[in-house]
Amino acid sequence: MDLPAGERRRRERPVAGRRSRSGMVIGAFGLAMVLVYSSLFMLLMAHEDGDHSWVSAVYWTITTMSTLGYGDITFSTDLGRLFSLWVLLSGVVYMLVLLPFFVIQYVVTPWLDRRRAARTPRRVPQQLRDHVLLVGSDAVTQAFAARAERSRVPAVVVLEDAALAGELHDQGRQVVVGPLDSAATYRNAGAERARMVVSTLSDTANTNVAFTVRQACAEVPIAVTASKPASVDVLSLAGAGHVLELGAVLGREMASRVLGSTGRVHRIGSFGQTVIAEASARGTPLVGTALEEATAALPSGVRILAILRTGRLRPMTPELRITESTVLVLAGRSDALAEYDRRFQAPGTLEEPVVVLGGGRVGRAASRALSEQGVPNTIVELLPGRVEHSYSVLEGTASYVVVQGDAADQRILRRAGLENASAVLVTPRDDDLNVYLTLFCRRLRPELQIVARATYERNVATLYRAGADGVLSYATIGATDLWNHAGLSHRVLVAEGNELFLVPRPASLVRRALRDEEVHRRTGCHIVAVASADGTLVEDAESIPSAADTLLLLGDRHAERRFRETYLRPGGSRGRRR
Repeated sequence: MDLPAGERRRRERPVAGRRSRSGMVIGAFGLAMVLVYSSLFMLLMAHEDGDHSWVSAVYWTITTMSTLGYGDITFSTDLGRLFSLWVLLSGVVYMLVLLPFFVIQYVVTPWLDRRRAARTPRRVPQQLRDHVLLVGSDAVTQAFAARAERSRVPAVVVLEDAALAGELHDQGRQVVVGPLDSAATYRNAGAERARMVVSTLSDTANTNVAFTVRQACAEVPIAVTASKPASVDVLSLAGAGHVLELGAVLGREMASRVLGSTGRVHRIGSFGQTVIAEASARGTPLVGTALEEATAALPSGVRILAILRTGRLRPMTPELRITESTVLVLAGRSDALAEYDRRFQAPGTLEEPVVVLGGGRVGRAASRALSEQGVPNTIVELLPGRVEHSYSVLEGTASYVVVQGDAADQRILRRAGLENASAVLVTPRDDDLNVYLTLFCRRLRPELQIVARATYERNVATLYRAGADGVLSYATIGATDLWNHAGLSHRVLVAEGNELFLVPRPASLVRRALRDEEVHRRTGCHIVAVASADGTLVEDAESIPSAADTLLLLGDRHAERRFRETYLRPGGSRGRRR
């Protein structure tokens, strides 16, 4: 992560001092070796009745240490020859190891860094507009920048570390280098022409960035992340229009993925007036029916966009059987989804409890969200006093209880009610621990729904292999929230790695059927719906009309890239009719 200006300067001063001191020590040590060896040379030569000047002594010492050894001056005694060997070996260590290391480490490398820094941009082109400024480089900004690259949205990373900026610049990213606490940096980055400024540094650094950006431009929207609830108001006062408390958002998102035991719908996002929701088929009359029959039984205005089992998309074939483990991704207006609940929600059935492993910010936020939904839950936390014991979040809602102990202890999980739980949320920050707990809970309850947190995107696939039904990561949740707030093509995260997203309708796809197999074969994306201008999904559309401007796709980042390259690339299939 990029550091604030003051902190970086404080770190650079000791480095420069150490570099100077190391150079002085290496130089003084070499000079001392030459003087000492020259003096001993004079003494030994006098012992052998040799007559040489001090210039000759220094000449012999340097040629011997450097292994040149012309042979014009030699010793005739064993003592002199042993001395020559010692000078030779110590010279090899100094001149071929210590001296080159110093030159590479403290001369060549800084020179290369300065050259790279000199060619790293200090300002953006004047014609660049509607770009997003990303202050800092962490998992969230990297995910945002990768998404912007796929969508051909200009994004500029603002960094103070010239070396890191050079690396990103070599990778093809747009970067600007400058002090993060200087208004000139943001003017050079075109803040007054930007769509939004995003900062994902620490809470204190984000406060400084927001103030500085406001000094450079009073109108540009600013979105920042916050790690503490108390920082939200401070960051708003500093000028941030959108403050994303990542821990709380991730906790709520994890809670929204809990399917429960009654079959009711859980909202996960929206497009215009259309709500996107998940619903478990467990305990509903839909279990055992084919997809074609289930679709016919849905209320008017509700459609199935996708079928999930253990976090994986299933082919939407008419004969696909709905099972107890099936999760339906539904789309419809709020009243239509309410009718779905009235028709399919198990009557008179209470929600089974949920076990939340970890009482940190994410775990507490997930527990609070579950309690507000009326879902009883238990937090398992190792550290005493980290979580307050049972309380009611709102009058009439469920409360949670706390079990202190190690979540990897089977006895603790029994006390927490794992045997009767409908789901487990794995919320610790440590991905290694989360893989262990996911595998452990899957072994204890094979039919249990497990939703796990990933701090790093690289561990998402591992958590799925360990048995998680759903995995949500900091990077994806943060990047999706900031992306939607920037007013770019709206997205809804279905499962880690798969998103619903809007794209312009290519001309070559007019009159094609929804879920066209050729499109899926070529790109990996599913065309799931046609959208109106505000993003609301068009009901009862079976094919793509010429009047449609926007399509709703479902796929992962690789499928999205292939679709854009195949159908939306300038001069590609978008402008060609088949």
